[in-house]
Amino acid sequence: MHPLISERWSPRALDPAAKITDAQLESLFEAARWAASSGNTQPARWLVGRRGDASFQQIFDALRPGNQSWAGAASALLVGCVVTEDETGRTLPMPDYALGLSAQNLVLQAVAEGLVAHQMGGFSREAVATSFGLPATAQAVVAIAVGTLGAPSLLPEDLAARETAPRVRKPLSELVFTENWGSAAF
Repeated sequence: MHPLISERWSPRALDPAAKITDAQLESLFEAARWAASSGNTQPARWLVGRRGDASFQQIFDALRPGNQSWAGAASALLVGCVVTEDETGRTLPMPDYALGLSAQNLVLQAVAEGLVAHQMGGFSREAVATSFGLPATAQAVVAIAVGTLGAPSLLPEDLAARETAPRVRKPLSELVFTENWGSAAF
């Protein structure tokens, strides 16, 4: 497995003093832009805020309290959105899947840049839609905190324990099947 994949994780301990450069942010979004999408429809759209600016605060305010407890230390907060129709009104195929690919490219690029990224579903999509004025054909899907790894001691005790716990994944035998459902391929 490539180190970018094996080194990727979703930390909550972020350095509250770290800054993200324009070049780093642009690199993340370039990686996101080059993700595969159904027929090159490119339905992924991004909202971005840097710590201290109004867009960051809008995204932060939309986060659930559990995510707010640590995400304020991020250098940037992002929201990945999908557009569901093209400019002619044609429904785009599988926009959520395309956004997922775009987000994964962005997260892996963050690892390549020496950054970390934590994807979150715990936010109010309605608050994002209202505060950013999303059109009816756009939907917020995922929030992502991007920053530099900080010390677990920056977190509340319960989150610090999760931060230092070993990463665990299900074995391939539970995930990859052949011949019929449940028949392990590996």
